[in-house]
Amino acid sequence: MDAITVLADEAQAANLSRFFKTGPGQYGEGDRFLGVKVPVVRTVVKEHWRDTDFAQMEECLASEWHEVRLAGLLALVQRFHHAKKEPDEQQKCVDFYLAHLSAVNNWDLVDLSCYEILGTWFLTHDAAPLYTLAREGRTIWEQRIGMVSTMMFLRHGRLDDTYAIADILLHHQHDLIHKAVGWLLRESGKRDPQRLRQYLAKRCAAMPRTTLRYAIEKFTPAERKAWLTLPAQQD
Repeated sequence: MDAITVLADEAQAANLSRFFKTGPGQYGEGDRFLGVKVPVVRTVVKEHWRDTDFAQMEECLASEWHEVRLAGLLALVQRFHHAKKEPDEQQKCVDFYLAHLSAVNNWDLVDLSCYEILGTWFLTHDAAPLYTLAREGRTIWEQRIGMVSTMMFLRHGRLDDTYAIADILLHHQHDLIHKAVGWLLRESGKRDPQRLRQYLAKRCAAMPRTTLRYAIEKFTPAERKAWLTLPAQQD
């Protein structure tokens, strides 16, 4: 998307490259940034998404530039949500997303797109693909998609899938998965605090400390302290 590339900011690009860990051996190794912030990308997408077809979105997702891939995903989100009365069109958006998962390769790209598209779609369809994404052998980004997509389920009072996918990922080795699982557990706890406490009571001894910290973030300081004094595996 030329409307994104013309907004490049070299200094901001350097900051984003550090923030998203693009150095050798880091999770975002090799990713390249133009230096365009998310609100600006959203503004550009809002202006242009109606004129962006699937071929153009595919071109965006093939870009070396992080923000251009983000623009392609946000355009897809817009297309999906504006097709509420067109299930065939929404199905095309879901299929397109699942066919281009290799482009959804950093945590912000995951978090800003997956629950809007997959989470919404699988509210009314068999959610088995989310479980498949979360299982061992998939990339950390695919596994995070499986977890974070359940955010939309939580917004509709549906908690079971969040807990089930959390169990699949509970012993994952990567910090980005620990954070995602803890975040979604915390959000589930806003809907049903007692269920979260029951879940944690059975699992906290084997739970990465990062996951536990995220999960109990909305508890009182005294309760957080009590949970953190219980044995837990090292991150």
